[in-house]
This record gives sequence, structure tokens and C-alpha cells, in this order.
Amino acid sequence: MDFSDVLLTVDYDRTLTAPDSTIPERNLEAIRYFMAKGGAFTVNTGRSAPMIQSFRDVVPVNAPMILYNGSAAYDPRTGKLEFCHPIRLDPWQTVNTARRLFPDLTVEVQGIQAHYACPDHPGWDVFCASHGCAYKFVKPGDDLGTFLKFSLYGTFKDDTVDSLFSGTPEEVGRMDEAERILNETFGNACVVFRAAARIIDVHAKGVSKGRAARQLQAHLGRKILVCAGDADNDLPMMADADYAYAPADGKIADRYENVCACAEGAVADVIYEKTPGILKKFG
Repeated sequence: MDFSDVLLTVDYDRTLTAPDSTIPERNLEAIRYFMAKGGAFTVNTGRSAPMIQSFRDVVPVNAPMILYNGSAAYDPRTGKLEFCHPIRLDPWQTVNTARRLFPDLTVEVQGIQAHYACPDHPGWDVFCASHGCAYKFVKPGDDLGTFLKFSLYGTFKDDTVDSLFSGTPEEVGRMDEAERILNETFGNACVVFRAAARIIDVHAKGVSKGRAARQLQAHLGRKILVCAGDADNDLPMMADADYAYAPADGKIADRYENVCACAEGAVADVIYEKTPGILKKFG
């Protein structure tokens, strides 16, 4: 089987990983097979460059990683950005407005070198450290670097990403309200995405995982774009793909053709079960 016409980009959390954030070995074996047969593979995630350090040497890729919900493409071999699309707003004016609007939530700026937050809420530093993510407490006026993305988090109940995928009705309702207010406040310049029940991501208007995947596809000269994702922030990627698949237990599983549940190796299913049929259609 020759996969040299294909670029496969997949979401990380709960698509490439199981709900407990482990990566099924079946996925890793399939990715290595796919690349050995000429396929281009990468991760397409809302995570930042600092937040991928825990897996950048575990997940095999042979194309730049698409990060920050499509705001940048990062080459893990060089540590440099291939492209980036910053938010066209003043970083500190934006952060201070968000902190005023949401005093009960953690406002975080996801930079290229580190994540930044003011020391308002407990648990954020422990959360970052547990994922090998460089972090820094800052005060207004400190340099935040390239303004690619900021996020709102609910209360940190433990140091896992999984804990932020659920919440009480009151907690989820508060995030619903925050999402609406963010759209009203920053919607002219930004896109607001619900990354999880208690995580909201904000990045530059016009940016998406789908746009970035197409940009990378053109750069690599691949004919077919295949994508896999599980959540709302994956929808633009799925819509822009030639072929798109969702894990059977994903939030958007009712909108796209399914592969197995993420813990069973959803990415491996895309490679072994779906991609050969795609190539037959292209003859």
C-alpha cells in the first residue's frame, strides 16, 4: 500500500489518546506503518508548543505539527514555527478585559515559549507542570510574546486534562455564559471555540484547524487530506477535509463517519480500515 498521496492530520486529546491521556500502542504502530508507506502524518491540536512537550518525542510525525487550533505550524525537529497567524489585538488589554469579565475563571495566554497567567487561581501551575508545560506567572505589562491564543479554564479539580471535559450543570452553564460573552466582546477579531466542557479557546479570526491543514497540504504537495477529530474545535478541520472520521465516543460522533472508540485505537482504524478504501476511489 502506497500512502504518498495522503496527508493525515488528527486531533490529539481523545482522538489520538484515550480518555486517560495515554496513547494506545495500536495507534503508534499504525502511524509508523503509514509513514513507512509514504504517508504524511501530523497532529492537529488546540495545544500549544509548550503543551506538546510531554508527547513530542513519543508520537511519530513527519510533517509540522498544527498547533493553537491552527494558529501555527510547528516543526518539532527545529523548534521553529513554519507559519503563524497572531491575534490582532493588544495582549494585555485583552487579558485585562477577560479577567474583569471572568474573575472566577483562569485566563491564560499560550505563548511559544511558555504559558502565562496572573496568580489569581490555584491549580493552574500544577496543571501546567504535570504536562511538562513551561509556565510563568506574570503581571500587567510583562512581555507575552506572539499573541496566538488565550484560554479560559474552569476550576482545576486535579492536574488532568480529562477533568476539564466534564462539570456540574452549574459549572458548564458558567462556561456557556463565558463563551457567549467572549463572542460578544472579541468576536470581531477572534474566533471562540469550546475545546472541552470547561475549556474555552480564543484565536485570530479566520484561523482554523481546517485552514491550517489545507495550508500544510499545499506546502507538502499531497493530493488527499484525511482528518480525524472528536470535539467542536475539530469541526472546521473535519469540514475542510476530503475525508473525515470521528471516534465512536467523540462529542461529534453523530456528525461524521465513525471509527472505533479512542481508547481502542481510533487513528489506527483510520489508517488500516479507511485509508486503503480512499485510495481505491482515487484509482
